[in-house]
Amino acid sequence: MTLVTIGIPTYNRALGYFRETLESALAQTYPDIEIIVADNGSTDHTPDLVASYQDKRIRYFRQERNIDPNDNFNFCLRQARGDYFLLLHDDDLIDDDFVATCMEKAAGNTAAGIIQTGTRLIDHKGRVLNENRNLLEADSTYDFVKGWFENKTALYLCSTLYNTRMLKEIGGFSSPHNLFQDVVATVRLVGLGGRLGCRPVKASYRRHGSNRGDSVKVMHWCQDCAFLLDLICRLSPGHEDEIRRIGSVYFSRKCYRKATGIKNPVRRFITYFRIYRFFGNSCSPREIVRTNDWKALKNIFSR
Repeated sequence: MTLVTIGIPTYNRALGYFRETLESALAQTYPDIEIIVADNGSTDHTPDLVASYQDKRIRYFRQERNIDPNDNFNFCLRQARGDYFLLLHDDDLIDDDFVATCMEKAAGNTAAGIIQTGTRLIDHKGRVLNENRNLLEADSTYDFVKGWFENKTALYLCSTLYNTRMLKEIGGFSSPHNLFQDVVATVRLVGLGGRLGCRPVKASYRRHGSNRGDSVKVMHWCQDCAFLLDLICRLSPGHEDEIRRIGSVYFSRKCYRKATGIKNPVRRFITYFRIYRFFGNSCSPREIVRTNDWKALKNIFSR
């Protein structure tokens, strides 16, 4: 039977979501799993909480000091013994048949680059905000990425099994600012081993105020988006111009949405303009930004 590793990096969430996340991993109906908990130097009672489960499937590791979160993600990967690897953040959840659904789709295939299910978005109380069924059938990196741009699939860590060997060979999760490191890995592994897609929604991504992506500088997002777009173009020979055109619009809109959270109106205004220029004037922010912001910007973007 194919072994699947579930890696859970965690830091100071023993009183928060971590227990629920760990229990969602322990509840898997698929029997051949291991669970790696990588405690990033928590100062709460995380060690005692993990020990209380007394489950032999859990392998607990504790960093001597708090390290960069992405380094802890890759630490989980290095410990993985399974053929497939899931990186499950300590505030996300998987349904009890998530792994079983993926393994049924694999049908013994241990060479697929990734296996995906659909994803639901939940809020801080676990209430469902949205569900994204996985509607994409893709045989190439180009088809996969184009389907992502067209919202036929949503890319989240909690709903993606990675081929462990391949992920280790490319160096794990990495991007210039480690904001799009998961999607970079996903695209690379689709190129190396292809993709198996499961339509049902079997994992939950939790959206709340402390999600890391909401607090970083927007221009770092732009730079990671540009890095990812260059990678996609390289992996889509014959479609580079189309991918760059569609991708520039897609990533512009994503970064505009990030910029709407900037409270200072002057900085927000300047950031909209920088995004517009960064992506080659490919997409104005008219449909994304606040109405009052657009009234101030329209003279510039209509030139």
